[in-house]
This record gives sequence, C-alpha cells and structure tokens, in this order.
Amino acid sequence: MTTTQPHQAKIDEQATLWEVSDELWARLAPVLVIDKPRKKSGRPARDARAIFNGLIWLARTGSQWSQLPARYGPKSTVHERFKAWVEHGCLRQAWGLLLEEYGRELGIDWEWQAADGSIVKAPLG
Repeated sequence: MTTTQPHQAKIDEQATLWEVSDELWARLAPVLVIDKPRKKSGRPARDARAIFNGLIWLARTGSQWSQLPARYGPKSTVHERFKAWVEHGCLRQAWGLLLEEYGRELGIDWEWQAADGSIVKAPLG
C-alpha cells in the first residue's frame, strides 16, 4: 500500500480495534455516563461496554443494525443508547478521547485530513 502517512508502517503492524481494552474502557466509561432518571423500571440497563463494542463492530463492518451479533445486545437497545449518547454529546467526547489516544500512540497529521462519503438513491425493485 502506498501512502503519504509517515506512520503507516506503525498502523499496519497494529491489530485492528474490534473491542475496547480494559485500560481504554477505564477512560471511556465515565464519558459515556448519562445522568438522567430512567423512564422505565424493571431490568437494569445493559452493559455500556458491550454496546460500545457493538458500535465499533457496526462501524468496522459497515453492516446494518439488523446484522448486529447478539453478544452486543438487542439491536434496538444498542440503537437507543447510540441515539442517547449522540444527543447528550457523549459520543463526541468519546471520539475525542479516542483521537487523543491515537495521537499519542501514532501521531496525527492534522495538516491534511479528508473524509469521503456518498449517498445513492436505491433503485426500485
């Protein structure tokens, strides 16, 4: 692979992040707490770490919510927590923390960054 990134060799040597390590989770967990009373009583809230790992799985695979493995929890629960984290700014803080960690490990070249995406209308039928 040819790239202009000076640290590409370090990136290629690293294992792909599929789940959050214990050390990283200790830093992420406080950021993902939402202090609001629950609307429903009954079952305790799902494990936030499993849900966060499910979001990583979705991002890494590009799969649909319906394909989320059961070990991360029901897709509706993962989606509801995702929406709550976005609404309360938790996911933005977690992303910032992850970028800081990555920057410390490998460095980030902030002079040139690009994002690409597209939205294509699905054909009928």
